[in-house]
Amino acid sequence: MILFVHKVASWILKRRMDHVQEFCQNPVAAQEALLKQLISRAKDTEWGRHHGYGDIETIEDFRKSVPISNYETLYPWIERCIKGESDMLWPGTISWFSKSSGTTNDKSKYIPVTPEALDACHYAAGQDMIAMYLEHKPDSRLFTGKTLSIGGSHNIHKLNHYARYGDVSAVLLENLPTFYELMRTPSKSVALMEHWEEKIEAMAREVIQEDVTSMVGVPTWTMVLINKMFEITGNKDRNLLDIWPNLELYVHGGVSFEPYRAEFQRIIPSSRMTYLDCYNASEGFFAVQDDPSNPAMLLLLDYGVYYEFLPMEHYGEENPPTHTLAQVEVGRNYAVVISTNAGLWRYLIGDTIQFTETSPYRIRITGRTRHFINAFGEELMVDNAERAIAEACAQTQAQVSNYTAAPIYFEGSNKGGHEWLVEFTQPPADVQEFATIMDLTLQRLNSDYEAKRRSDLALLFPTFRVMPAGTFHHWMKLRGKLGGQHKVPRLANNREYVESILNLTKDMPSSFS
Repeated sequence: MILFVHKVASWILKRRMDHVQEFCQNPVAAQEALLKQLISRAKDTEWGRHHGYGDIETIEDFRKSVPISNYETLYPWIERCIKGESDMLWPGTISWFSKSSGTTNDKSKYIPVTPEALDACHYAAGQDMIAMYLEHKPDSRLFTGKTLSIGGSHNIHKLNHYARYGDVSAVLLENLPTFYELMRTPSKSVALMEHWEEKIEAMAREVIQEDVTSMVGVPTWTMVLINKMFEITGNKDRNLLDIWPNLELYVHGGVSFEPYRAEFQRIIPSSRMTYLDCYNASEGFFAVQDDPSNPAMLLLLDYGVYYEFLPMEHYGEENPPTHTLAQVEVGRNYAVVISTNAGLWRYLIGDTIQFTETSPYRIRITGRTRHFINAFGEELMVDNAERAIAEACAQTQAQVSNYTAAPIYFEGSNKGGHEWLVEFTQPPADVQEFATIMDLTLQRLNSDYEAKRRSDLALLFPTFRVMPAGTFHHWMKLRGKLGGQHKVPRLANNREYVESILNLTKDMPSSFS
């Protein structure tokens, strides 16, 4: 019976490949048609009337009529939706909101989630991601077991009589079709527990009883759960296949997987295991790794999201130019601007990407618009940091669990630099060597950083601090940001995060510069 269910589910999902192939073969047409549909649906909303949607005929009309917005500028409209007003940003009443702290500030954001966004974006993209996987893995037995999904730590709450909110994973789970609910673990009552530490314990005890064939979640918290399972089962060999012998797929996202890859491969010693990246956020499901042999992600072009791409050299300008899909260039840094079937219009989501190819359109995430260090003209992006960390780990057999970095400003005659706070699960034999490899890799990846580091011209060798085990966990807990959707800010152009962490650890190991 189990094998029959697997065959039926696989057959149904593989039929979705026609949809994928269509937007891959006609990407620009798919995006242009989608924008027309979005504008047509929203022309009679308060927002649509205010911005003259009835008169918009071209992409250029759309750009002229609708300004680029961020959460702060869009919030008055979202607030009216939360209060129950209909036909504001999207037809009808929006009753679900994804709560996101983002990683740019400490304020909560409430992102609208419409039925169309659930069905045509989040769920459809998830289905097609599995369809692409099955296309590459015809011998898969994915549906003979269950999917472990590690979601957010927030329960579902009411904002008022009209609206409810939770982490995007909780909103998706609460609205999940029955068939998919039967295929996942842990139970909804455990998955929606609010207190993260209690939830990890309950989740571990429940899921070790299941035959899990796939996992979905942020690497940091997935590893926390796995370690708890090893603790409960007394698995001293730390072999996850002892618990789940049929495990074959891990879909990860939220943070770079590279610093975690070696540890996952160590605890899952299987040539059958596949790791796939995805770009799934509160605002929509944007990209998936469609080919296990290619680390770039396929941009999803017909899922209720119209894209524009703002060249980062114009970021922060009053009326910055944006590029359509047809205008983008490989290797150039863009901030992502979206218009969606959830009522987000020319919305700057805060992520930066680069295209790795345009046939089909594949991308990689390079960072956040506000998560970078550019105190001295070095233009250091998260992508640079992740790749340098991964290289240092590979060369020293180290494993990093978390890190953050910030500038050290000029003071008197002293030159500037960067300060890195790094927590290891497996420290390198020589921390100085690890820091040196990181520094040299950053110079190789980033010409601006290299120029500032040359002869210590403007940047000294980085200050590198090894943090005690549990530092970042404790810091995130104190900030009320422990759990699935919350991520440690990797880079900051100020010292707010670094100073906050250092204040927690007065008796630190020695540092060096």
